[in-house]
Amino acid sequence: MDLRLQKRLASQVLKCSSKRVRFTDDRMEEIKEAITRKDVLSLAKDGAIIKKAKLGISQSRARKTKRQKRKGLRTGPGSRKGKKKARNGGKSVWVAKVRIQREFIRTLRDKEIITKDTFKGLNSKVKGGFFRSKRHIKVFIEERQLLNEKK
Repeated sequence: MDLRLQKRLASQVLKCSSKRVRFTDDRMEEIKEAITRKDVLSLAKDGAIIKKAKLGISQSRARKTKRQKRKGLRTGPGSRKGKKKARNGGKSVWVAKVRIQREFIRTLRDKEIITKDTFKGLNSKVKGGFFRSKRHIKVFIEERQLLNEKK
């Protein structure tokens, strides 16, 4: 049974690809007799000719990769495009480091472990980028014996 003409007409009437046109098996005789666009249109309205739904793009793989990225996976050397400093900006790293250092010397001052004058000196050194880390501040204080001598 050659239904190529009917399929082509149906695809034109339904405004879709011929791959998306489906004929119902129980009304094949009627479809075979339909040779005009009008006949095909009436059959489409009756439900003898069906337009299949368009296939979308599955999001399952995208969801999977998103879950993995949330866990911190897929960050190996093969996935990286930018340079080290482009991936985590220098300023944000600097801000994080300075905040930790400033909070540390603030707590030392509040607990009166260091004097206010020492605090001012350390604060200016933090601002100037002298200290590499919180531990560097501890070592600096111990070496210079800047701990407050309580009376």
